Amino acid sequence: MRFVLPLALLALLGAGCASTPPEEDPVQIKLNDLDTRVGRMERIAANQVQVAQRLDEIQNNLRELRGRVDELEHNNDALSKQQRDLYNDLDKRLGTAAGGAAGAAGAAGAPGAAAGSAAPGAAGGGNAPATGGAGDAGPSSTEQAVYGQAFDALKAGSYSIAIAGFKDFLSTYPTSSLAENAQYWLGESYYVTHDYGSAAGAFRTVLKKYPDSRKAPDAMLKLGYTQAAQKQYGAARSTLTELTQKYPDSDSAKLAADRLKKLPAQ
Repeated sequence: MRFVLPLALLALLGAGCASTPPEEDPVQIKLNDLDTRVGRMERIAANQVQVAQRLDEIQNNLRELRGRVDELEHNNDALSKQQRDLYNDLDKRLGTAAGGAAGAAGAAGAPGAAAGSAAPGAAGGGNAPATGGAGDAGPSSTEQAVYGQAFDALKAGSYSIAIAGFKDFLSTYPTSSLAENAQYWLGESYYVTHDYGSAAGAFRTVLKKYPDSRKAPDAMLKLGYTQAAQKQYGAARSTLTELTQKYPDSDSAKLAADRLKKLPAQ
């Protein structure tokens, strides 16, 4: 009996030890926690990369859409010029026909008059409506071709070729009706290559030389973006604020308002 009780106690103690779960390794706990955090950060980083890629795609799509709008506007300008030329040619022909009819009527009214005296009657055709100028001529086919090559290079991502093309166009055709667009897209070409100094200069030229251009709001917006990229946050805030005040109903003003909210506080 003396050995029975200690053996029973030992059995109970052994059963208690077997039922007690082993303590977790604190180092392993920390490693597991670190793994969880690293996995979470990797997922966040992957999402950020996807967002950045999506933003790049959206910006590329916007550039392409704006390019298509430009092409449509240019085609419309060319069509308008053709219509004006047709109308002017028609007016000229009608005026010539009216002058000939007036001269013939003058000669018939004075059958005894000499041929020389009938000349003033023919000149009476000058009373027909005079034909005016064709107005502001649209871009020539050569201008459109040079501009189109540079713009196609921009859409294709050949930015150095686009920059050279737009600069050549502006040098060769400084007074072209396409010059303001070429100047703006030159700035865009610099912007996408992160040449922010040249981009800012190009956008400022749009605002200085073509203040009433359709591209002026876009140029002011991209100037603000460029200044922000250069970490010139005070200048960017000033430019974007001026845009919202000067062109309050434009799409560029809405984008400027959104960007103002994201600028770092000074």
